[in-house]
Amino acid sequence: MRLQPSAHVDTFCRDHLPPFGQWPGLRFELPELQYPDRLNAATRLIDGAVTRWGAQRRAVLSPGTSWTYGELLARANQVAGELTALGVVPGNRVLLRGPNTPWLAACWLGVLKAGAVAVTTMPMLRAHELAKIVEACAPTLALSDHRYPAELRAFDLPIVTYGGDGPDDLAARCRARPAVFEDVDTAADDVAILAFTSGTTGAPKATMHFHRDLLAVADTFSRHLVKPEPEDLFCGTPPLAFTFGLGGLLVFPLHAGAATLLVERATPAELADLVAEHGVSVLFTAPTAYRAILTSDRRPLLAGLRRAVSAGEALPASVATDFHDATGHWLIDGIGSTEMLHVFISAADEDVRPGATGRVVPGYHARIVDAEGKPVPDGTAGRLAVQGPTGCRYLADDRQTVFVEDGWNLTGDTYVRDTEGYFHYRARSDDMIVSSGYNISGPEVEEVLLRHPAVLDCAVVAAPDEARGSVVAAYVVLAEGAETGPATVTELQDFAKSLAAPYKYPRRVEFVTDLPRNPSGKVQRYLLRRRAAGEPEPAGPAPA
Repeated sequence: MRLQPSAHVDTFCRDHLPPFGQWPGLRFELPELQYPDRLNAATRLIDGAVTRWGAQRRAVLSPGTSWTYGELLARANQVAGELTALGVVPGNRVLLRGPNTPWLAACWLGVLKAGAVAVTTMPMLRAHELAKIVEACAPTLALSDHRYPAELRAFDLPIVTYGGDGPDDLAARCRARPAVFEDVDTAADDVAILAFTSGTTGAPKATMHFHRDLLAVADTFSRHLVKPEPEDLFCGTPPLAFTFGLGGLLVFPLHAGAATLLVERATPAELADLVAEHGVSVLFTAPTAYRAILTSDRRPLLAGLRRAVSAGEALPASVATDFHDATGHWLIDGIGSTEMLHVFISAADEDVRPGATGRVVPGYHARIVDAEGKPVPDGTAGRLAVQGPTGCRYLADDRQTVFVEDGWNLTGDTYVRDTEGYFHYRARSDDMIVSSGYNISGPEVEEVLLRHPAVLDCAVVAAPDEARGSVVAAYVVLAEGAETGPATVTELQDFAKSLAAPYKYPRRVEFVTDLPRNPSGKVQRYLLRRRAAGEPEPAGPAPA
């Protein structure tokens, strides 16, 4: 395998790619996946859109803002110019921090135009969580929403805020920059983004995605399943820091000349109101949000949707059927991962089979394998293995050989494929907790709880929950003298919220005298998962 000559002056990303022998197999079988050797994804997404559809089309909106393609292009160019003036060179990492806003979109595009590498993070992350990201990717500077720089001040890192009205705010700086910029002529296989995903050890893993990867997910899942049209208005709840949100709420609409309505946060009820008020036609959110809307008085507000995408957790067949009854359309279910960048198994329209995730997205291949990596017959549960135009490349992480075996990406999911080629989800193969579309590492929550002086030991697992799919359940051994009871539960929950993103806190806390362990001392989480699900405990010592 041979990489194209890089435009990166800072060679950090190329230097930290895994060895070629550990890469997944890559497939570019579709005509639309034949990309040129030199490619800047931002040039294709925004400059290309202006060339094809004109500068006056609406591009990025918020409840109080509306930018045309021409305005978005000008601001992205100005951001790129300001980054260059600040000394950012191609290959430098730029950390982005903020909720979904038009300015975050402009910053992301500007980073790519300047040839730098975007590292988008959620504003909910606390300093100790950000520390792991900063240590891993060594950013040159941070662009932060003007309301969220506080946690970044713990690091020796230049910070430029955006979205405010001060003289040093990025908006003011950009007004002094030209509205044109000569985009860096990056290689198609230069790293464009580092997307972080929590692993079962609690240590974040940075996935490395090229400029061509950003277009590949638009030319596979979006082109063939979502099928966007230039007049569409996209909206949804996933943050742009999640690759599900980055694709669905920025890359896909720009690639199609459509518009996107970015909202900082929205309850299911508020999301339904936004859909009706703004005429949203394409919606991206988690199954729990669809279920909450469908069972509320806002159910009729979804009638105007043309396409609706569900991912982040398994879609119950009842929700799929109920959505069809309410709108006449089928939800587009799918499974993707940060390592693969976006969705690789899905179904839409007449291909939907409620209860099944779907079939392989055009451009990808998938199979079910056993513990040795050998394919198993249809109808047999096993590990999901995937290949396509995107794939896992961890930044300097020995877990690369866990996710990739013999050229196949192993997603960590247990699936069954039927004789028609539909894939049916069974369970996660690791300790990741998927709650309301958020991926939560159990060991990471344990790490937080163990900082509390009242906690002697703890283990965190997923507990089934009808509304959220799963919730975080913590089994806690208290230190001597600590009191059990509701007050301590609340104290531990508030403590977790203060140190970690609030969506990670344990919604269920149970006090136990000890944790089940095997002879080597490893916690037997499968016993706790049974307990959390209300299943009978097997014969032998009980967890408490």
